[in-house]
Amino acid sequence: MGKSHNISQPPQELLEAADFILRGGIGAVPTETVYGLAANALNPSAVRRIFEAKGRPFIDPLIVHVSDMEMARAAAHFTPEALKLAEHFWPGPFTLVLKRKDAIPDIVSAGLDTVALRMPSHPMTRALINACSVPIAAPSANPFGYISPTLAEHVREQLGNKIDFILDGGPCKCGVESTILMATCEPMKLLRAGPIAPAEIERVLGRPIDKNPKKNEAHPEAPGMLKSHYSPRSKLSLFDLPEEIPEAFKGEIIFLKRPEHPRKNEYWLSESGDEAEMAHNLFALLRSLDKFAKNGIYCQRPRADGIGLAVLDRLTRAKNS
Repeated sequence: MGKSHNISQPPQELLEAADFILRGGIGAVPTETVYGLAANALNPSAVRRIFEAKGRPFIDPLIVHVSDMEMARAAAHFTPEALKLAEHFWPGPFTLVLKRKDAIPDIVSAGLDTVALRMPSHPMTRALINACSVPIAAPSANPFGYISPTLAEHVREQLGNKIDFILDGGPCKCGVESTILMATCEPMKLLRAGPIAPAEIERVLGRPIDKNPKKNEAHPEAPGMLKSHYSPRSKLSLFDLPEEIPEAFKGEIIFLKRPEHPRKNEYWLSESGDEAEMAHNLFALLRSLDKFAKNGIYCQRPRADGIGLAVLDRLTRAKNS
């Protein structure tokens, strides 16, 4: 079973994790979005272990994480506009899909000529990448299709016996996966909603992006694009107004904002209706309820704007299972 390391422990623990990575091992790492299942992105056999541990289809490309622009430039071709976006949003929860360089193995990009690239802001994972001196491929550290992990304990429960280490960096700040933008086309395409809203990207670019591009599930252009994903085992339904919930429903109900007089089976994503708080709490609450919600879960839809768009995207995919 993987060893758990706390963020307050000495760098030696992190160097042990780096040694696993460099010897072809895999392990869980914290990021500001969700916990990732990490391997040396330049080692095809190590990357294969990620797919095997998760049960992830090989058609689904991985995000490559870097610690600096030198490492990023070695992995992908940057246009001036892509550089502008990277300078503005990195490090942070923002992934760019760019033309890949030969250093990135086919297995990482599912045979595509592009690579999804991100520079995380979590200090522990940045330090790990620096210690390895290689980019790290890291999808969410959970069985494929299930709810993404936002605590080290989530990883330990499901993958602890399949991986070499778990770095515990505390709760993930954002709680949903990164925004993904395809920067190899015009207009640029939003492939996955995330903490960085489309309006923020458009302000930096100075022009619109395609916010609802057509997606090909048989050949995804980036991670997290499959119709069914992020799913609890319990049946999940969505509602806008409470009166839409059947009177006979005996399951659990999630509101966006704390109800004035919550009942025993009622929960909420935010005390005040704050969208960042909703995103932060979403996966952890779904995981918690999924352990006992035998009669299903109803969750209120957020508005399709800002980070609410990311929350709505995850809920919509979760109910398609």
